[in-house]
Amino acid sequence: MAELSALRISYHSGLPLMKLLQEPLSLARSATRDAQMTAKRVFDVIFSVLALLFLLPLLIIVAIAVRMESKGPVLFRQTREGLNGSTFGVFKFRSMRREQGDATGVAHTVRNDERVTRVGTFLRRTSIDELPQLLNVLRGEMSIVGPRPHVPGMRAGNHTYRVLVPYYDHRLAMLPGITGWAQANGLRGDATDAALAHARIDHDLAYIQNFSLWLDLRIILRTIRHEFLGGTGN
Repeated sequence: MAELSALRISYHSGLPLMKLLQEPLSLARSATRDAQMTAKRVFDVIFSVLALLFLLPLLIIVAIAVRMESKGPVLFRQTREGLNGSTFGVFKFRSMRREQGDATGVAHTVRNDERVTRVGTFLRRTSIDELPQLLNVLRGEMSIVGPRPHVPGMRAGNHTYRVLVPYYDHRLAMLPGITGWAQANGLRGDATDAALAHARIDHDLAYIQNFSLWLDLRIILRTIRHEFLGGTGN
């Protein structure tokens, strides 16, 4: 009875998040959950291959535009935290001038950031700079949908995320995603606002607790509508 009285449920853009004594509940491993994760991996591989083939002309055009505007590589890799805290190199189209880029990713990009090129501004606004992460999905380092991968020691609201949100590491229980529940609901970009930064983590955890392939499809469609077509990215 004491445990039940300590159970709290909050809602984040419609998804429930269960906490016990302020700590998010961890889902126990089960045959059903394992089958869902296997199906998710199969979907990720098929979706990524088809997306890369379909988007190949666009990717070539973007690569040429990035290379023509400023010197430097078309793609860059940045260390991010993945499943269970393991690190990997995430692929992105380069959107900053090479000499001004931040290899660590700790320095947040802000509105009208002078480091960002004209092409880079468009790529970020439409989230096209994220498309090379389809390669990370094929490599098994990411999923199409999941918590966004953060750089080690990422800061939010003038603190490291782990100080701001004590249960931050719970979001590492699933592969990071190209998009996620937080991003599909407009929680992306500048993380200097502590309340919004905290909301992102709770959205990530609500997704982990309520994961399903149907939810993934909803997030993908919402992301395409708001980010790629709506141009609301930062």
